[in-house]
Amino acid sequence: SVELPCGSSAFTPRDISGKKKNMDAARLLLIRHDDGPDDDLVVGFARRAGYVADIRRPFLGEEIGELSADVAGTVIYGGPYNAYDTGVHPFLREEYAWLDRALAAGVPVLGLCQGAQMIAHHAGAWVGAPEGGGYEFGLYPVRPTVEAGEFLEAPMHVTQYHCHTFDLPDDAVHLAESDAFSNQAFRMGGNVLGLQFHPEQTRAGFRRWQDADHAPWGAPGAQTREVQDRLAACCLDRQANWFDGVLSGLFGARGALQNRFGSP
Repeated sequence: SVELPCGSSAFTPRDISGKKKNMDAARLLLIRHDDGPDDDLVVGFARRAGYVADIRRPFLGEEIGELSADVAGTVIYGGPYNAYDTGVHPFLREEYAWLDRALAAGVPVLGLCQGAQMIAHHAGAWVGAPEGGGYEFGLYPVRPTVEAGEFLEAPMHVTQYHCHTFDLPDDAVHLAESDAFSNQAFRMGGNVLGLQFHPEQTRAGFRRWQDADHAPWGAPGAQTREVQDRLAACCLDRQANWFDGVLSGLFGARGALQNRFGSP
């Protein structure tokens, strides 16, 4: 079984047989670490933009496959796995091999929470629990750094569920920070973006977090449900609108992230 000390979501086994993909259309290949509904904002964006949302779950034994010309981008989602635990969770090795191929080919890459930690770890940066511990569970303000450019022009509350963090890779541009966890967003070059937070969450997805048995209520740093509900009511729409612009920039023309959010 998988322990969930600070992960994003639990999972249960499911039938993965009989999956068919339209391989004639451009794909966003989405690597998930949970078995919840496929109703997040990345999937919604992909379908609106005319992409196939090609969802793979290696932790359930699904293969990622080869990097073919129809892959327009890839997203590595959050989850309960430590980015460095490839010996404990061998499927992570396949994910790192995929990440390596995508980076080498210049395919746009987005990492969310664990996914951002994996990008940082792959680039040689430290990943783990900060000294003193603590969580972000709820909606917390992040603010732009001096290098953020148009990526984030003003502080914004974002959905969070984590207790691990990362150092910035040597060639990364720091984009956003918060009081408790200084490294909230970074980019590498023009088409790689790592976000410690979860802007893909919908209201329904956020409610599933709150209702989950593993929700860390009472953990240091975690918000109360009352605070979360109040902030969700006023902040989720703004986050969704912002994230739609980020996705459009990243998965549009190659290099769009760099053009939109600043120079290397």
